[in-house]
Amino acid sequence: MQLDLNLLTALDALLEEGSVAGAADRLHVTAPAMSRSLGRIRKATGDQILVRTGRHMTPTPRALAMRTEVHVLVQQAHQLLSARTDLDLAGLERVFTVRLHDALTTACGTALVAAVHRQAPKVRMRLTVEPGHDTPELRRGEVDVASSADPPPQPDIRHRLIGRDRIILAVRAGHPLTEGPMTVERYAAADHVTVSRRGSLRDRVDDVVAALGHERRVIVSAPATDTALQLARDADVVVTLPDAVTRSARDQLGLTTLPLPFDLPPVPLYLLWHQRYDDDPAHTWLLDLATRTLQGLFAASEASDR
Repeated sequence: MQLDLNLLTALDALLEEGSVAGAADRLHVTAPAMSRSLGRIRKATGDQILVRTGRHMTPTPRALAMRTEVHVLVQQAHQLLSARTDLDLAGLERVFTVRLHDALTTACGTALVAAVHRQAPKVRMRLTVEPGHDTPELRRGEVDVASSADPPPQPDIRHRLIGRDRIILAVRAGHPLTEGPMTVERYAAADHVTVSRRGSLRDRVDDVVAALGHERRVIVSAPATDTALQLARDADVVVTLPDAVTRSARDQLGLTTLPLPFDLPPVPLYLLWHQRYDDDPAHTWLLDLATRTLQGLFAASEASDR
């Protein structure tokens, strides 16, 4: 059986982007060409790989199982064909700056630093907080890897989809919402806290609630996720936030998790970097390590829900 090894690159892009259009943009090919590649991959593997669910494409169980291995194979192929010498992690001396959302820093910042130090003890790291607005730090080389809920509009900024996080509610144990059925009316009538570095008392949840004919009572905004969670622990306020990236912090505070009483699309999590690092083995190592660390959050969340 003869296989076109270019299909591995296409498969890697499809699994990372989760869409034909995104994979096509990443590999600088047309969407029809990527659709043909997906068809050939399906024929070669005997699996659908990506199936449409509403407006999104969802990976099949086999695609999820092979995603990490496919990415590693593609990276190994690139390294094999590269003229560069092998990366010496033990002797690597470099300072990396990783900019993450504050909830991500709390959830896995220490795990990422520990993993980096184990493999490359001479590497130093800066963990910085994601700003409340777009900055050119990636383009200027001031940030090596950044997290984002949106893919970048700039063509020179690369991106990798890590996962999609469902939205849940967190309240203190014994909060009135923990008793009785959860309805939109009860949710809207409760006191709420938003997470906003700019102090906004409104976010996208309010638009959804308003479309259902209700209005949330937001009594306070918090500058960071951990502050909002502490407020939920100490007061009768509801915080609406992503599940996987806040699970550990919620458990430590003894908060109760409740489902939303309405549909809200899951929040995607991307890692971003500038294209100047595409052929940099050290940066690729860091990016892959950050990817595995962040994906571990989603894996742990899925395992807890089973």
